[in-house]
Amino acid sequence: MHCEILAASITFREQPFAKPLQLSSGLITEITEATATVRVQVNGVEAEGRGCIYLSDLWAWPDPALTHAQRDAAMREYCTRVARLLPERNDGPCHPLAHGMGMIMRSYFGAGTSDPPPMARLVCMSPLDAAVHDAAGRALGRSAFRLYEPGDADNTDESFASPAHVAAIRNFLLPQPAAAVDGWYVVSGTDPLTDDFAAFVQGRGFRCFKLKTLGKDPEADARRTAQVYEAARALGVKHPRLSADSNEGNADADSVHAYLDALEQMNPGAFAALEYLEQPTGRDIRVHAFDWHSVSARKPVLVDEGLLCHADLRLIEEQGWSGICIKTCKGHSFNLHAGAWAHARGLKIAVQDLTNPGIAAIHSCLLAQHVPSINGVELNSPQFTPAANEAWATREPALFAPTDGTHRVSNPLVEGLGSSL
Repeated sequence: MHCEILAASITFREQPFAKPLQLSSGLITEITEATATVRVQVNGVEAEGRGCIYLSDLWAWPDPALTHAQRDAAMREYCTRVARLLPERNDGPCHPLAHGMGMIMRSYFGAGTSDPPPMARLVCMSPLDAAVHDAAGRALGRSAFRLYEPGDADNTDESFASPAHVAAIRNFLLPQPAAAVDGWYVVSGTDPLTDDFAAFVQGRGFRCFKLKTLGKDPEADARRTAQVYEAARALGVKHPRLSADSNEGNADADSVHAYLDALEQMNPGAFAALEYLEQPTGRDIRVHAFDWHSVSARKPVLVDEGLLCHADLRLIEEQGWSGICIKTCKGHSFNLHAGAWAHARGLKIAVQDLTNPGIAAIHSCLLAQHVPSINGVELNSPQFTPAANEAWATREPALFAPTDGTHRVSNPLVEGLGSSL
C-alpha cells in the first residue's frame, strides 16, 4: 500500500466539564479538544481524514511544578509543530501503520527540554495518526481496520509494516466486529451515588462501573468499592462489573494486596465483582518496578500509563502484569502493535478512555468493536462533556446515549475511522 501524506493541520477549542473528573493527581474541570485534519494520496486517490483527542495534561503530564495553562500551551505548540512538519518529514508512500509508528518511534518532532514528556507527546500525535488512517481508509473505501490483508503489507518497510507485523495485527483483530460492547460508568471518589449514577443505571442500563480510587488508604478504597457495588445492586443491577483505577496512586504492590484483602473481608460480593485493576503504581515501570505475579494471581492488573513504547513490552511480561490497556490517545498505530504483541502472548486487553468526544468516541468504540477486549469500552464523554457530542449524538444514539448498557457504532465497517459519520 502506498499512502503519502500531502498536508496536515490541527485546531483547538476549549471544552468545559459538566462535572469535575477526579484523578489521584487532581480535578479536571476544563480541557482542550484538538482536532487534526490530514490529506493523503493512496494508490493515486486523494482523501481527507480527521482525528480528535483531548489534551488531558493532568493525566498525560501530572507535573505539579507547572500550571494547567503552561502544560496545555506546551501541548498545543507540540501538536502544531507535528502538524506543520508531518508532510515534509513523513516516510513517503508507505502503509499508514508505518506513518503512525514513524511519528512515535523516530522522534521526528523533537524531544527538547521544553517539550512535553513522552506520554503527553503521544497524546499530541494521536489525532494526527488517527487522521492518517481515517484518510487512507476513505481513499480506499475501506474500514481502517481492514488495511491488514496480505496484499497490504509494505515489503519495503521491515520495521513498522512488514508482512509479519501486518499478519500479527490481522490475527489480533476480530474476524467480524462485535455488534455492541459493554459501556462503563466512571465513579470518581467524591461522586454521589444518586441522581446521575441512577440515571445511567436505570435510564441507560449501565452495569459496569470503573472506580477512580485514590490508592492512599486501602480501607477507604475498599469501602468506596463496596458502596458502589451495593448502590448498583440497590438500583437493580444483579451482577455489577467493577474495575479500579488509582491512576498510579498506590505506593507499591503490597498496598494493592492490602486493598484486595480489605475488600474481600468487607464485602465478598464486591470482591468477586472486581474484574481488574488499572496501573496502580507509578508510570515509569523501570523506576517503580514491582513483582505483580502474586497480585495477578488474585485479580488481573493491567498496564496503562506504564506502556509508552515497545521497549516496555518485555518488562510488562517479566514483571508479571496480566495485560495492557489500549487507548486511542496513545496512537492508533501503537495500539495495534502493542495489542497484537499482547494478544500473541495470551495477555488481557482492555480498551480505556481519555474522555473521548465526538469522532474520538467513534474511533474508540470502533477499536473496541474490532479487538478482543475484556471490558468492552470505557467512554465517559457522555458523563463529563456531553455538549461536545451534540453534533454526533442524534446520528449515533446507540453510541452516545445508549439505553441497554452497551455502546455501538451503527456501521462498524464504516470507511476509515468513522469521521464521515
